[in-house]
Formats: sequence, structure tokens, C-alpha cells
Amino acid sequence: MTAAETDPITRKPGETKRLTSDASIRAMVGVGTGILVVAALGVAQPVFAPLSFALFVIAIVWPLQAVLQARLPKLVALAITMLATIAVFGAFAWVITWGFSRVGRYIITDAGRFQLLYDQLTEWLEGHGIVVASLWSEHFDVGRMLRVFQQITNRINGTLSFSLVVLIYVILGLMEVDTAALRLRRMTNKGVGTVLLNGSARTGIKLRRYLLVRSLMSAMTGLLVWGFVSLCGLPLAAEWGVIAFAFNYIPFIGPLIATVLPTVFAVAQFDAWQSAILVFACLNLIQFLVGSYLEPRIAGSILSISPFVVLLAVFFWTYLWGLTGAFIGVPIVIAILTLCEQHASSRWVPELFGSPAAEPD
Repeated sequence: MTAAETDPITRKPGETKRLTSDASIRAMVGVGTGILVVAALGVAQPVFAPLSFALFVIAIVWPLQAVLQARLPKLVALAITMLATIAVFGAFAWVITWGFSRVGRYIITDAGRFQLLYDQLTEWLEGHGIVVASLWSEHFDVGRMLRVFQQITNRINGTLSFSLVVLIYVILGLMEVDTAALRLRRMTNKGVGTVLLNGSARTGIKLRRYLLVRSLMSAMTGLLVWGFVSLCGLPLAAEWGVIAFAFNYIPFIGPLIATVLPTVFAVAQFDAWQSAILVFACLNLIQFLVGSYLEPRIAGSILSISPFVVLLAVFFWTYLWGLTGAFIGVPIVIAILTLCEQHASSRWVPELFGSPAAEPD
């Protein structure tokens, strides 16, 4: 493009109109492509969701695999890495199951107290013109309960299938990391190969730091919740601490659930509703101090993502992929922004959606 074409004074009216039209067409094509990509991600969830989760796991465990295969045969190193990965995920699943099963058994054992609370709530609602019995008869029947049970069964089967697909992806992916890196180095288009290679390495480093910080903050949250619930005299303090630890891995949504559940439990345990409100306020204070005060200072520039973008990522990917999207949404955004950092033409994306830069001294 010549200087005359870029100069708005010397540019002819027809050229200005053509350039404006080309820019509009490119913008429309970009918007349309984005909509189609989002639709494809939603429709092809059974393919892309386990693939994204597997890539996240590969980024986390690759340093272990690299160290082992430098000293052991590749297949032996892969077997050890996979056993360690399965053990970690199995322990995490067991801890969550233990916490919720203990809470469930306690509710069944103390069913009389919860029945009294239900009766009091029903009486209060009926005193304000809301007939609970009619709501139950309209919205709950045997057929609906059977459908709910069927949905739970399908969800369990789906989780098992998802885990199996992720496991296969991780095994194949770990075996292909070295080969993929070699292909990128040998690409004819050296610029694209360099961007993908450097971006993948940087993404892996950021994702490992992200998981480390998230694990530390989750452990701190669990300990603080356990200590506070113990001081309040609520039963199942260790179980509520474990639940808070597990849910804290899901930004925004997880801490909210981990706060609401003990509060509902406190309503049944304390005679005064003011005590339940105090429990709710203190639990939220713990979540705020850890998530909004300590975590940003410990993480520093690891995430480099605006809090608004984090919230948007959680809700967007939850809408597309459910609970899996809620967990993997932020790592996906980290990967996208890190890849965009590697090329000058896309560097505006992390500059726009990253965390605010520090003011120079």
C-alpha cells in the first residue's frame, strides 16, 4: 500500500469507500466465524471438552514425564506418570465423595430436626399465601422422580465415559509431545512454528503456576472454613472444610456453593436466624479475603487476566460445557491470551483483556 493510499487527504473518495467496505466485510466475516466456532464448540462438546481437559492435564504432568523419560524407557515413564495422575485424581474424587456422603448421612440421622424446620417454613409460607402442598403436587410426582433418577444415572455414566476419553487423550498426547515439538521446529512457515512452540511452552508454565496457586488458596480456604465452623459449634466441620477446598477450584461459582451449603445447614442447627446470617457473612468474608485479597497478591502476574474476563469465562464455558466448562474455562482463556502474546498482530488481545498494568514509577 502506497503513501497516497494511506493518506486520508490524498486518497480518492472511491478508494476510501472501497477500503471502508473491505473493513466492514472483514468485520462481518470475523463475527460470523466467531458465532460458528462457539456453536461448533457447544454441539461438539463430547469431543472438545475431554480434549481440552486432557491438554490441561498434559500441560500439568509433562515436566514429570520429561524427567522420567530422560532416565527410564519412554513407556515405563509414561506408566509411572499415568499412575501418579490417576492416584491424584482418585484421591481428589474420594475426598469429595467422603465429604458429601458424611453430610448426607448426618442429614438422614438428624431427619427430625430438618422435618421440623420444613414444617416451620411451610407454615410461614402458607401464612403469606404460598401453599406448599399444591406446589409439591404440581411439580413432583413419581414420573418426575424417576426422570430425575435417570438423569443422575446418565450423569454418572457420562462422567465415567468422560474420564475414560480424557485418559486415552492424555496417554496419546504424552507420547506425542516430543514429536509435535519436532514438527513445529521443522515447519516451512517458521513464524507460525515459533509462535505455537513458544506459546505452548509459556502456556504450560502459566497453567502449572495457576494450578499451584489455586491449590494453595483452596487448601487455605478449607482450613479457615474448618476452623470457623469448629468455633461456631456446627457439626461436620472437617467435611465443610473439605467441600470448601474442592469447590474453590471453580472460580466464583464454587465459593458461592461452598458458602450457601453450610449456611442452610446452620439454619437447621441454630434456633436464631441471626446466627445463620452471621455464619453466611463470615464464610463470605473468608472467601473474599482469600480469593480477592491474598490470591491476587500471591499470584502476581501469573494469570494476567482481568477479573471481569475471569467471570465471563466461567459463565460462558459453564453454559457451553457444564461443570467441566466451569473448571476448564479459565485455563482455556489463559492459553488463548498466552498464544496471542507471541505475535505482534494479536498482542492487542492480552493488552485489552489482561489485568491492568502497573503504573510506572
